[in-house]
Amino acid sequence: MYAIVSIAGQQFKVAKDQQIFVHRLQGDEGANIEFDNVLLGENEGKFKLGTDLKSAKVSATILSHLKGDKVIIFKKKRRKGYKKKNGHRQQFTKIQITGITL
Repeated sequence: MYAIVSIAGQQFKVAKDQQIFVHRLQGDEGANIEFDNVLLGENEGKFKLGTDLKSAKVSATILSHLKGDKVIIFKKKRRKGYKKKNGHRQQFTKIQITGITL
């Protein structure tokens, strides 16, 4: 059984007991959260879409909040002496899927 769910503007294919990294979510570590924007669900080879999924939910537990790898942004214009270096670390939340209800 798996589902495709929209979490924080991105779509993820999730299954029970799977751990994924998503963009930073509100909530403390150990808190339970539910996502009700389920786009597709599969159970024993039978697919459900659209109006069949109005009551579908995916529940998850927040494991930790962390930062991703550093991304270096470097801008330069040749022969002008212009150089700009910047860095960024995206904040993520690690969640574990605890259940899928179709």
